[in-house]
Amino acid sequence: MAGGGPAGAVAALVLARAGHRVVLLDDGGQSPPRAAPPARPAFKIGEFLPPAVRPLLGDLGLLDAFLASGHPVSTGTYAAWGSEALHGRSHLFDPYGHGWHLDRPRFDAFLRDTAVEAGAELRQATALERIDDRLIVRERAGAAVAELSARWTVDATGRRCVIGRRSGHRRRQDRLVAAYAVFPDRHPSSPAQPAGPQDAEARTLVEAAPHGWWYTTRIPAGRLVAHLTDADLADPSLRTPQGFWQALSRTVHVRRRLTGHGPAATPVPRWAPAHGLRLTPAAGPGWVAAGDAALAFDPLSSQGILTALHTGARAGRAVADCLADGGRTRTSLADYTAFLDGIAAAYQRSHAYAYDQERRWPLNPFWRRRRTADGLAAASTADRPTATEPRYAAARADRKNPVSFSAAAPTYGSRS
Repeated sequence: MAGGGPAGAVAALVLARAGHRVVLLDDGGQSPPRAAPPARPAFKIGEFLPPAVRPLLGDLGLLDAFLASGHPVSTGTYAAWGSEALHGRSHLFDPYGHGWHLDRPRFDAFLRDTAVEAGAELRQATALERIDDRLIVRERAGAAVAELSARWTVDATGRRCVIGRRSGHRRRQDRLVAAYAVFPDRHPSSPAQPAGPQDAEARTLVEAAPHGWWYTTRIPAGRLVAHLTDADLADPSLRTPQGFWQALSRTVHVRRRLTGHGPAATPVPRWAPAHGLRLTPAAGPGWVAAGDAALAFDPLSSQGILTALHTGARAGRAVADCLADGGRTRTSLADYTAFLDGIAAAYQRSHAYAYDQERRWPLNPFWRRRRTADGLAAASTADRPTATEPRYAAARADRKNPVSFSAAAPTYGSRS
């Protein structure tokens, strides 16, 4: 398994439970104990897990342990989309209950630990390339390059897509990027100076703006604020704390979540790719791509981690089927590809519908590109190699103010 995030860890879990020897490569350093958070708040972008994950975690036998791990609850969403008015939706009415604001380092460690308990070997190394049945890796300790013999490799290396990009073609949906910053709690754990009601709000807030959109949410490390726009439209000042704060201050609703903060305490913004991305084919003899390596979504969908878990589980099952009966390889990979096709088709429909609901700035390039088929086709270009970037997944907005890609959520009904 090339990649120790959610997709790679779940694929490793499925294959280890099927009795196969599995090596899970993780380049993120030693996993913290899953029973307790790190001493200092850590952050990894991709922080929302929707309620619809419950059936999948149940099928994988992970639901009880996950619920006991104490990730902060997401009680719902707010969205100002299509108008300046803020609309709310509570998870109280979701058939699966509430969602979660994940402590991503701890969540990822939980999945890796579970795979190890099932028999997978965790190795601190980075996958560099695959040559025939050999996987070339760089060991984290000492940076030595080594070769691993592997009949099958699951590419779960995220947007880098180290294995799949050599055999498939990647198509970018647009040029979306995220500029984001985590504002630390002003008075953490201080009964004398508790956080205000706006700061303590557990719902995610999404707000459309003339040149993109913003969102903010509570996470264990503090308050995350992100601005989404196209790379060629991004104001260079967004790279500075002062410029980021000035842009944030022009919002109507997001800025109210930052009451008490100011430009002097604004962190240096970080950047991440956020465009939709599809690898075709996403599987071939000896390899399968999962997670963002196979299919990455616009953050507005909030489906990133959920889809990583589903594709990881399905990829693991597909490889297990191929190992059990080599004569079924073509059929198993075709079934996996059809599974991805279904997710991608639903995502495309929902993406077009959601962006079409915002019509306040029809002449602005960001919105014009997303409202016309010609614009979408022009923005879809072949992906080029990029450096490793944090995975990005934002929170879902209100269905009444239709910013929801829930139709893109895959189904998974069998225990692997």
